[in-house]
Amino acid sequence: MTDAPAPSHSNSARAHLVYVLRDNPVTLIAFALCAFFVLSALIGPYLVPHDPLATNAARALQPPSFDHWFGTDSLGRDVFSRVIVATRLDLTISVAAVALSFVIGAVLGAVAGYWGGWWDVVLNRIFDTIMAFPLFVLAMGIVAALGNTVENIIYATAIINIPFYARLVRAEVNIRREAGFAQAARLAGNSHLRVVAFHIFPNALPPMMVQVSLNLGWAILNAAGLSFIGLGVRPPTPEWGIMVAEGANFIVSGQWWVALFPGLWLMLAVFTFNLMGDGLRDLVDPRRRT
Repeated sequence: MTDAPAPSHSNSARAHLVYVLRDNPVTLIAFALCAFFVLSALIGPYLVPHDPLATNAARALQPPSFDHWFGTDSLGRDVFSRVIVATRLDLTISVAAVALSFVIGAVLGAVAGYWGGWWDVVLNRIFDTIMAFPLFVLAMGIVAALGNTVENIIYATAIINIPFYARLVRAEVNIRREAGFAQAARLAGNSHLRVVAFHIFPNALPPMMVQVSLNLGWAILNAAGLSFIGLGVRPPTPEWGIMVAEGANFIVSGQWWVALFPGLWLMLAVFTFNLMGDGLRDLVDPRRRT
């Protein structure tokens, strides 16, 4: 009698994903909304019914209709097409900024937590200095100094997010560097870098996933806020913050759709990423494995 073959890693990961989604319906909704935004960013620009940059003075400020689902703006541009096309830019800024801050923060936090000493002192003073400023004001200063390009918006957003990841990783690594499994790994001949990367750092991933989810939403708000005050993406590029800023001038005169739909898309994106935190944590948490 032969033993049944062990399930493959891919099958185990798939089963765990299905379990997490079934266990928490809110997570399922959040992942579905996230998939919608990702698809909008990937294929939306090729499917929109109108050119998002094409102006038509004869159609300016028309209310939502069958031809223009979200109406038109003051230059006659289709609001629906601009909202969908803007999804790619806003998600790109958010994901790139969070990925950059995640990697840099994780490395610096692991160094400070594992080796300690003057590394810990210097890095903590740097993090304290960054967090001493109101974060949005600091982002404004960085972008104003470097120039309001997409790259600089990403850098500014990443810089102000680094301390959150660094301090999370520092705390987790500092707690576990003398744990039994870490000492056993060192006695088995593993280098310090390998112990940190493969034995200690995975324990920091669950809380970091929650932070990633929150920061994705916050990064979108940060980019939109910078654009709203004129320090972000430059017109006529479709971007949710720019569209809300332009539409705010017409709310009083009754053209509510110009600001409502970009603002609604922005709110829904932030809401989606905030809801994803628990699901991402459960996916990477070894204690939740089925």
